[in-house]
Amino acid sequence: MEQFDTIILGAGAAGLFCAKFATLSGGRVLVVDHAKRPAEKVRISGGGRCNFTNLYATANNYISQNKHFAKSALARYTQWDFIDLLASHSITWHEKTLGQLFCDGKSSAIIDMLLAEASKAELRLSTEVGLIERDGAGFQVTLSGKTVQTRNLVVATGGKSIPKMGATSIGYRIAEQFGLPVLETRPGLVPLTFAPHELDWIAPLAGTALDARVSANGTSFDEALLFTHRGLSGPSILQISNYWREGDDINVNMLPTTDVFEALKEARSTQGRKQMQTVLATLMPAKLATALADKWNLKGNLADQSDKALTDLADRLHAMPLKPTGSEGYRTAEVTLGGVDTDALSSKTMESKTVPGLYFIGEVVDVTGWLGGYNFQWAWASAAACGRAIAEAG
Repeated sequence: MEQFDTIILGAGAAGLFCAKFATLSGGRVLVVDHAKRPAEKVRISGGGRCNFTNLYATANNYISQNKHFAKSALARYTQWDFIDLLASHSITWHEKTLGQLFCDGKSSAIIDMLLAEASKAELRLSTEVGLIERDGAGFQVTLSGKTVQTRNLVVATGGKSIPKMGATSIGYRIAEQFGLPVLETRPGLVPLTFAPHELDWIAPLAGTALDARVSANGTSFDEALLFTHRGLSGPSILQISNYWREGDDINVNMLPTTDVFEALKEARSTQGRKQMQTVLATLMPAKLATALADKWNLKGNLADQSDKALTDLADRLHAMPLKPTGSEGYRTAEVTLGGVDTDALSSKTMESKTVPGLYFIGEVVDVTGWLGGYNFQWAWASAAACGRAIAEAG
C-alpha cells in the first residue's frame, strides 16, 4: 500500500497552493482531482485573465457565520505576498477597478506558476476519490479503486458552483462523515431572476447597463448593473446576491451620484417643453428612460410637472424596490456560500479540532469573499496556513 505524508483532495487554486507549502518539510505529498486538467476555475476566471487577488482584501470583505475566522490566515498570507510571488515568476498584472488585479496575459500563467510551485508534490488527475476511513493516526483513501495511506488529509474540493466544470459536494460529505457540522449552502455571486410581471419591462432592456447602488439587508454596493433576459446581473447584483435571501426585496438606486430632483428642477427651467422620457434620457440610458416612462406612465412636458411630481419621480429613481424570485443557481454562481462550519476548525491551521490530521481549505469552508479577487485571496491564505502547519509538524 502506498504511503503519503499528505494527500490533498482537489487540484484547484487552494489545493495546488497548499502543496507548495506542504512539501517544504520534504514529506511525500499527493494532489488528486477527478478532472482531466488542474485549476479549471483559475483558467476561466476574469475572462481568461484571472482576477487573482484584490489590493484591499481584509476580513471585512468576507461573509462567514464567524466574521473573525478569516483574519488569521489573511494576515499571515496577504495579497502583497502573492504579488511578490508573481514577480518571482515574471508575471505582470494590472488593476482593473476597485483594487481588482488581473494578469496582463492569460490566466494559464497563474496555473503554470501554481504547478511549478507545487512541483515537489505528485499530481494525479482523472482520479476518483472513493472510501475514506480513519486508520490509526492517519487515513486510508481509495483512489480510483486503489487504497493508499496518509498521515494528513486536506480537503480542497471547492463548492457546488459551476457543476459543468465538475463541482460536487464531496467536501461537505467528507466533513459530515467525520462529524464536522456543515452550514446551509447556497449559490453566491449569482444573477437574480424575477417573476413574469417584472420581466415584462426588464427583459426588453437586456444588454442595457448603468452604474447603480443596489442594497439588501443593510448592505449596499455601488457598481454596474446589467439587465438580462432573465432578470438582473452585473457586479452590483452579483455582490448583493450574497446578502439577499429568498423573499427579500432589493433596493436599486438608478442614479446614486445624481441629485435627481435638482437635475429635473433645473431642466424644467431650461428645457420645459421636452417630454419627461427625453429629459430622463439625459441622465440614464435612453432605452431605460423610455421603459421607466412607460412603466410609471410619465406623460406631458417637464414644464407641466410640479415640485411634488419631480420629488416623487426622484424618490422612485433613488429607491426602486424589486423582489427577485430566485437566482440562476449554481449553474452560473461564481461561489458557494456556507460550507464547513468554521467553529470546527482552527483558524491558524485549518485543521479539524476533533479529527487530527484532517484539514479543510478554500471554498469548501464557510468563508465567502466579495466579487473582485477576494475568493482567490482566501484560497491562497487558507492554503498557506494549512500547508505551513503541515510542514512545521514535519
